[in-house]
Amino acid sequence: MNEHYYVAEHEPEPPSNTPWWLPWIMRAVGAALVVGILVIGWGILRSTVEGWADSIGVEAGESEIVLGTPVDFTIPEGSSARTISKILRDHGVIADARKFEKTVTESGVASQLRAGAYTLPAGSSFDDVVTLLIEGPPGDEVFRLTVIEGLRIGEMLMSISEASGLTVAELESALLSGDVTSAYLPEEIPAGVSPLVAWEGLLAPDTYEFVVGAPPEDILQTLATTLEGRIEAQDWSTLEAAGLTPYDGLVIASLIEKEAKLEEDRPLIASVIENRLEAGIALQIDATVIYALGENPGRVLKSDLEIDSPWNTYKVAGLPPTPISGVRLASLAAAADPAETGFFYYVVISADGKHGFSETLAEHNAKVDQARKDGILP
Repeated sequence: MNEHYYVAEHEPEPPSNTPWWLPWIMRAVGAALVVGILVIGWGILRSTVEGWADSIGVEAGESEIVLGTPVDFTIPEGSSARTISKILRDHGVIADARKFEKTVTESGVASQLRAGAYTLPAGSSFDDVVTLLIEGPPGDEVFRLTVIEGLRIGEMLMSISEASGLTVAELESALLSGDVTSAYLPEEIPAGVSPLVAWEGLLAPDTYEFVVGAPPEDILQTLATTLEGRIEAQDWSTLEAAGLTPYDGLVIASLIEKEAKLEEDRPLIASVIENRLEAGIALQIDATVIYALGENPGRVLKSDLEIDSPWNTYKVAGLPPTPISGVRLASLAAAADPAETGFFYYVVISADGKHGFSETLAEHNAKVDQARKDGILP
């Protein structure tokens, strides 16, 4: 039996129409896509890492900074928020000085950051840094100083002395040495008075905290700088249009401070003062007579109105040469933005210290008579 073997025959493949170079291009495109994906992925990863690093205060890639390493640094007295931010960055505590400065400025705590020697881990969060700088250096004992409104300079120094342990003589010496400065120090004061009078009204009443042992210059400069900032925060255009200066505004604010008992009366008393100044009428404010006397007699007598003093606004036209007390912010604001009235007179008309305001002397006298009948005035 013969065996036959058959070999299957296939149809021949048609010739390819694909150019020889197309596969190479496809491979190149594929490689480019892979590279692009890798680049994009690296960008996303880097952005994520840098964002995480910013949140803890350290820039990614800074090999010389080891997260968590304790860092010692010192904030000098009087450092601004910008200076503090740079110190923190230079020591590796944070990475972004500009962001830190913006954070503390916008949150309103820049003025609360305290000088001293600190230790913080590299890469600390902004919150941790701010909290520590507000608390102050570990172990430093602090004292609270409260200076109330309405005190003249001598009374202020006594108050500071009692809280700080410094003597009044040390505080006076610091003010007169030139080590404490203010943009609003008058160029001259009346002859025959204490040079301390130049500082009348230039220290801001408030509650402060200082490190025990702080030098008198640092304490007084803080109060002076605070007052400067409050003056500069006011819009004095109304007074300046009348030919007055911000220092004149401070003087007016001190008169308001000593005269007003209720908040709603401050802008009204301001209007009386500025209406009288504009009309050229003597201010006739009892508080200036008390200042001229040097002490409060409890009741200003007619004979007291004759005291020969540049602060006696019964005898001397215009504003007194200096403020007569420290002022609160509300009195400064009233001086800068007085109410628009036609009032030229005011008098206390109730036991809570409320004033009645009048445009004419006849109206004023009627209010005075009624206040006497009500037992408000003697």
